[in-house]
Amino acid sequence: MKNYIDKIYENLLFDNINIEYHSTLSSTNSVLKQKAVSNNEGFVIIADNQTEGRGRFERKFHSPSKSGIYMSILLKPDFSGFDATLITTAAAVAVADACDELTNNKSQIKWVNDVLIDGKKVCGILTEGCINPKTLNFEYIILGIGINAFTPPNGFDDEIKSIAGSVFDSYDVSLKAKLTACVLNNFFNFYKDLLQKNFIADYQKRNFVIGKTVNVIKNDIQRKAYVISMDDNFKLFVEYEDETKEYLSSGEISIKI
Repeated sequence: MKNYIDKIYENLLFDNINIEYHSTLSSTNSVLKQKAVSNNEGFVIIADNQTEGRGRFERKFHSPSKSGIYMSILLKPDFSGFDATLITTAAAVAVADACDELTNNKSQIKWVNDVLIDGKKVCGILTEGCINPKTLNFEYIILGIGINAFTPPNGFDDEIKSIAGSVFDSYDVSLKAKLTACVLNNFFNFYKDLLQKNFIADYQKRNFVIGKTVNVIKNDIQRKAYVISMDDNFKLFVEYEDETKEYLSSGEISIKI
């Protein structure tokens, strides 16, 4: 895969990105956690296959070889006072913009961390952080991004084939490298001014759930709600069937269309 990594570097716009590639790993997020302290911000682990890929709420993330981009990015923010949701939402816009830049697609974002093309999920994002108990600031943050760049050679697994999609129609290592680099470029462009939320208008435009009825899941209880809007802190404003209203944050709910 030297050719793949070389092509990524050829398209990168930031000098601080250092990539470590593996053909197979358990989970790029899990491995990067073990290396976080000894590496600088911008260290990226990429795998062609994950045997224990995972998403939010410890759900399995299918990660077959010759199919996806599975990468984790090490961040060590030197500023405080921000919600890690900013990392997740910036990454979602970075992926959506990259997909549209390289295809004729019109990507959307299913709040808070899934990227969709034609209503099918092509990307999931998992952000995990380690907080310093003395300062209560983040010691490091690991941003995990999994993208279905191509349909797997044997197709998607039965349990996800009705909801999973891919960015490109056929396998091409050059396209895979360009997409990887474009996502990294987009994200770090947002990250350098993260607190300015320069990506929020794009996120709002792409937000798939605004104006839709969804199932809000809390403590294993589902309630139908209509999504009215999203505020500048990425909280959804919803109205339930009993006409009560609530702001929802990403940490307290899961939404299924």
